[in-house]
Amino acid sequence: MKIAVIGTGYVGLVTGTCFAETGNTVTCVDIDSAKVKKLSGGEITIYEPGLEKLFLRNLREGRLRFTTDLGEGIKESLLIFLALPTPPGEDGSADLSAVLKVAEGIGRIIKEYKIIVDKSTVPVGTAEKVRNVIAHHCQCELDVVSNPEFLREGLAVEDFMKPDRVVIGTSSDKAKKVLNDLYAPFVRQGNPVIFMDERSAELTKYAANSFLATKISFMNEIAILCEKMGADVDMVRRGIGSDERIGKRFLFPGIGYGGSCFPKDVHALVNSAGEAGYKFKILEAVMDVNEKQKTSLIPRIKKYFNTGLKNKNIAVWGLAFKPNTDDIREAPALYVIDELLKEGVTITAFDPEAMNNAKKYYGDKIQFASNQYDAIKDCDALLIATEWSEFRTPDFDKMNSIMKSKVIFDGRNVYEPNHMRELGFYYESIGRKNPLSS
Repeated sequence: MKIAVIGTGYVGLVTGTCFAETGNTVTCVDIDSAKVKKLSGGEITIYEPGLEKLFLRNLREGRLRFTTDLGEGIKESLLIFLALPTPPGEDGSADLSAVLKVAEGIGRIIKEYKIIVDKSTVPVGTAEKVRNVIAHHCQCELDVVSNPEFLREGLAVEDFMKPDRVVIGTSSDKAKKVLNDLYAPFVRQGNPVIFMDERSAELTKYAANSFLATKISFMNEIAILCEKMGADVDMVRRGIGSDERIGKRFLFPGIGYGGSCFPKDVHALVNSAGEAGYKFKILEAVMDVNEKQKTSLIPRIKKYFNTGLKNKNIAVWGLAFKPNTDDIREAPALYVIDELLKEGVTITAFDPEAMNNAKKYYGDKIQFASNQYDAIKDCDALLIATEWSEFRTPDFDKMNSIMKSKVIFDGRNVYEPNHMRELGFYYESIGRKNPLSS
């Protein structure tokens, strides 16, 4: 098939590359000429494990190309995927201006039947808005489909190539057949392609992310309770995670969730519910818990340094909101760093992939180390904010020799408390019985 993907951000680039990998001809369109030039020249613009190999192969074989010209991109394409940003407004509602602007452009260009597919995360009713905008400028037949993405950053290629499910919202039999054929190579193992109406598909994406965010906030509250009652959240997690009705995933406590999806989608669903006259109390609580959890280690750090934090040197391992991505959007690490900076702390940070994005965000407000060990030289404490694999089994003897104080505040429960005690570290984590030593 001939496919256009409008937008070459995270979702757009993964979507376009993976569709090209199954033999389709894909044209990706973006208004950023510098980005298009880089992509056309073989320079990938996001970090995502496994993507670059597929990207370069399909670029080389001519199945993947890039342009700034919307008309050129959609002229020969039957399918037009919209993978555009829908950032939150001040009230938390999704900003559809980019989506509707492109819809207007499409309406002015197309002269024959097209299937326009909303891949972006959009509020209920967006497919109708897109259809109305396009139809205002053209009289040709068209279908507007909702096909939300469920990609996990760090595992996006695997998620796209072998999806748990594909959700497609359409009332058109014609569009249904085309989309079913398009996704057939991705679901050969029998995972379902679930067809539903457009509004249900739009709500499905928000409901899925909001439910996962709820699991995280629930476990963070359980962790708080564990600390107050002398229980161990790791034991509780294992106890409830073995129940197949609950499942093992998204039960790890920490310093809150971040990223481009969960915070935005939960807020947007709360806002949409409000517009429908419903107060979504559970999700309001989820947001409140998460907001507090991001800085939950600050009082502990202050308590340890009871003479004040000014001029203390604290190292931070991890800046991305999760491992295997360079995405720092809504990353809990940033919230912790911001609070520490207010206290006069000197921060030295390291992250395997997110350093460039963090440098753009902080400039010279914090220091950046070339590796994890340079970050902790002469530090008064180490804060772990992202559970990168390389942080899990470091050289503790080396850490002992270069840290000014053997103090670790672990926001991701990377280490086993008893082991840290045996090594002579003062160690605090989330929701566990932390045997403190110094």
